[in-house]
Amino acid sequence: MLTTKKKQNIIKKNQLHDKDTGSPEVQIAVLSKRIDELADHLKIHKKDNHSRRGLIKMVADRRTHLKYLEKTDKVRHENEVKKIKA
Repeated sequence: MLTTKKKQNIIKKNQLHDKDTGSPEVQIAVLSKRIDELADHLKIHKKDNHSRRGLIKMVADRRTHLKYLEKTDKVRHENEVKKIKA
């Protein structure tokens, strides 16, 4: 689970301007961190199907944000894909 401090740090690293909390870059970064943490949880708790469903929904949501970013600005999309893979 993301604590408020962790989430604020992620937002500060990825925001486009001072008060940015909803840009695709920020949302993708927050979702990526949550996905990583939940994937680690599921490695330990293999039978936690409720959390697995939440993970699948988050991955789909991140994919939707990436598709939107690809459609609107290809350069920003490429940067986000590189961040995710790193």
